[in-house]
Amino acid sequence: MGIQDKPLLWQAGAIVAGTLFLAASSYVEVPMVPVPVTMQTLAVTLIGAVYGWRLGTLTVIAWLMEAALGMPVLSGGAAGAHHFVGPTAGYLFAFPLVAALTGWLAERGWNGNRPALAFLSMVFGNATCLALGALWLAIAIGLEDAFTFGVLPFLIGGLLKSVLGAALLYVLARRQSAKR
Repeated sequence: MGIQDKPLLWQAGAIVAGTLFLAASSYVEVPMVPVPVTMQTLAVTLIGAVYGWRLGTLTVIAWLMEAALGMPVLSGGAAGAHHFVGPTAGYLFAFPLVAALTGWLAERGWNGNRPALAFLSMVFGNATCLALGALWLAIAIGLEDAFTFGVLPFLIGGLLKSVLGAALLYVLARRQSAKR
């Protein structure tokens, strides 16, 4: 039974836990201009993969709403609606799509029971985030600079986060199997 199959109250608790996990991942950062490196993409892909596409997407949207309402849940404790029009807006708006993508793939077997597919799911999630984030950033600084500053510095980190995400999903799947 997945989280999405649990009672509604349990799912609400999972959403709260997911937004707390995302907020904590936002504080793990390497400041860079115009976009910092954080652990947010790892959190978003894991939430999608573990929660499924519907609940994962809803969790990420709830976290974005917290940010827009002024809660310090973004990178380095940032908050406020102005972040949804700044250089990081494209990445922020990509997060629900990334959670949906990784959740949808996980529901189709791209999960911890198949680590290579879980890794590919995480890579696709990270690539989606970088592509959409860079497209938004390109409006402000041009396509070439958006690629140079909004994609290239994040490629190695995206791969490392994908490996870590797949490994964590593998461990979770093994623990789940052991409980049965």
